[in-house]
Amino acid sequence: MDGPPPPELVPTDRVLTVPNALSALRLVGVPFFLWLVLDHHDGWALALLVVSGLTDWLDGKIARATGTTSRLGALLDPAADRLYIVATLVGLTIRGVLPLWVPVVLVARELVLGVALLVLRRHGYGPLPVHFLGKAATANLLYAFPLLLLGDGRGTLESTADAFGWAFAVWGTVLYWYAGVLYLAQARELLRRVPRLRVGKALS
Repeated sequence: MDGPPPPELVPTDRVLTVPNALSALRLVGVPFFLWLVLDHHDGWALALLVVSGLTDWLDGKIARATGTTSRLGALLDPAADRLYIVATLVGLTIRGVLPLWVPVVLVARELVLGVALLVLRRHGYGPLPVHFLGKAATANLLYAFPLLLLGDGRGTLESTADAFGWAFAVWGTVLYWYAGVLYLAQARELLRRVPRLRVGKALS
């Protein structure tokens, strides 16, 4: 016998939900994570990243299972991912684990997309849906940075972690920019429709 149908996954305006609380908790952990990295408490920093990853998985699982997806959650979740990436970039660059070109390339992508988002908003469009490649790129980077943090040392384990960390970092960076190019192509297509929509409204 079939069970009850799953809850509708329609984003709502609800704020006080368990998934949103978990996402907010991840955001609160960002400055603590950066302090741990800068103060060379690598074990605790890695543990915090693991907890962040678990809560990231858990809030999505709960939201889908209970039908508590929300517009706020759709903003908080990727914001937390990006802030952890930025915090890791800042910490590892200051410590000399990452060369300067890595944060420059990644931040440049965010600036380009930020300008595109402002243009879209000016024409009445909200943020575009997150592309699968963007999620894959973020996942690669979130795997890369803990491995690079673990690889900051001497020994077989550290060398292995460093090699895998750089593999994820390079692949994640390439995907990050590729997803950004797709985002720009979507934005361009939307903006090309604006004059046609305005003409249609004027004639109707």
